[in-house]
Parts: sequence; structure tokens; C-alpha cells
Amino acid sequence: QVQLVESGGGLVQPGGSLRLSCTASGLRLSTSTMKWYRQAPGKERELVASISSVGSRTNYADSVKGRFTISRDNAKKTVSLQMNSLKPEDTAVYYCNAVAWNGDYWGQGTQVTVSS
Repeated sequence: QVQLVESGGGLVQPGGSLRLSCTASGLRLSTSTMKWYRQAPGKERELVASISSVGSRTNYADSVKGRFTISRDNAKKTVSLQMNSLKPEDTAVYYCNAVAWNGDYWGQGTQVTVSS
């Protein structure tokens, strides 16, 4: 059974940093494209960042370019999202997503709140 477990969310002041992690089990992470999405209250889920299976290609939403960095460690089966210079508008539930050969998998989400 595939499981994606996010961690690292929390409350942070504007301008602060957080690092989210997603740990996968039951999944061949090395052949999966990994993505981070977020969903703010009353808004649709949006793609924040993605990273190719070997980590050679990354893409970011315009709203987070230059502030967020996605990375992966296939040996440890983890994908991370380093978030710097956080803004109140970054407040959302962040979800890890794996696009694997046999399906699309989601974690349960982790709350990120940016507030003073």
C-alpha cells in the first residue's frame, strides 16, 4: 500500500522559513514525478512545485519562484520543500503528490500558517 506522509508544517511569522518533508512507502520513488500542492481556505488546490524522477527538472508556480526550493532524496524516499521568505498568502494546507507508473497518490496534508 502506498503512503505519503508530510511533516514540517506549522506556524511561522512573515519572512520566516519552513521545510516540509514527504516520506514515501510502498512506492518506487525513483521513477515517480513528485509535486507539492497547496490549498487555501475557499480556494482551489494549486500546484506549487514539481521535480522530475531523477531530480534534473524542477518547476515552480510564479508566486513562489525564488523563495521555495523542491528537492528529493530517492535513497531516503523523501521529497522536501524548503520555503523561505514566507508570506501570509502562503498560508494553506500543503500536499505531497506522487505521479507513479501505476497511479496518482496523495498525502494527508500539512498545515502551514504564516501570521504575526
